[in-house]
Amino acid sequence: MSLADPVLLAAGLLVAAGLAWAAITTARRRAAALATAGVAAAGLKHTRPAGVWFTIAGVAVLAVAVSGPSASVPVLHASGTVILAMDVSGSMAATDVAPSRLAAAKKVALSFINAQPGTVDIGVIAFQQGGLEAALPTADHTKTTAAVQKLTSGGGTSLGDAILAALSAITRRTIAIGRDGSAPDIGYWASATIVLFSDGQDGAGGTGSGTTDGTGTGGSDTEAAAAAAVAEKAGVHIDTVGVGTTAGTTVDVEGYHLFTALDPATLTLISQATGGTYHPAQDASELDGIASSINLRLTVTHEPLPLAGALIALALALLAAGAVLTVTRTGRVV
Repeated sequence: MSLADPVLLAAGLLVAAGLAWAAITTARRRAAALATAGVAAAGLKHTRPAGVWFTIAGVAVLAVAVSGPSASVPVLHASGTVILAMDVSGSMAATDVAPSRLAAAKKVALSFINAQPGTVDIGVIAFQQGGLEAALPTADHTKTTAAVQKLTSGGGTSLGDAILAALSAITRRTIAIGRDGSAPDIGYWASATIVLFSDGQDGAGGTGSGTTDGTGTGGSDTEAAAAAAVAEKAGVHIDTVGVGTTAGTTVDVEGYHLFTALDPATLTLISQATGGTYHPAQDASELDGIASSINLRLTVTHEPLPLAGALIALALALLAAGAVLTVTRTGRVV
């Protein structure tokens, strides 16, 4: 417990101690006088006004209250940085999730933003090929909301680049994998979370889940794994939201009819590698619960809890009890 003004406490306790000394001295003098008058000792205790001691206790408690006491209590609250990495590639125009994958992802993202307190800084990365930063993390959630609302689909996707772009937004510096495949040391960012909205199609134009040549094998998976490893080393969790259906559908991309389907395996591996969670969003019922299921890290802080109000209430109760006992036993208020 801490005190805002210890001097007031000392002064108040001195007053209470003085009252206690006066009460004891007066009681002894009265007892001596009664003994001289021949009153039996057994009856002396009934002449001592107990109300005085309640009054003195009330003064002592009031002295503590006016000194401004407060206790430090641990408080859990969500805080830190969240990057919403939004896939705006051509495959996100698919309508297997109504009204479209991108529209569904934007709905979840907006619900998530609205649910966050001002202690959470939120940024947006709209990723096509190479990643495109849309809004840096900020506590002004109206800016983040506006950035999400204006997103449109088009282009290709690289999940690895998206993760690196999100890490760049968190650290406010460019993060890249070395040409030799070496992972950069970006420090430790345990209060940061990346929420990646995608159908998992990792390749230009969404044509495959592997390389950008649409073969479905090789480089892109490796790049995503390497980027996820950088995030894991930095303590950054990646929650992935899979938007689409595994049955898939066709979508028009630059005049071509391309088949696209949700790839939950890739998104699950990314989330698991960083200690995050994969959230499927294949229909409206799943979409409604996703925003509340994305858990941020909780930061424990110690905040002062003022105690003066409770102590004043206790002091008044003691003073009132003292007054009642005094009146009852002596017929006088003082």
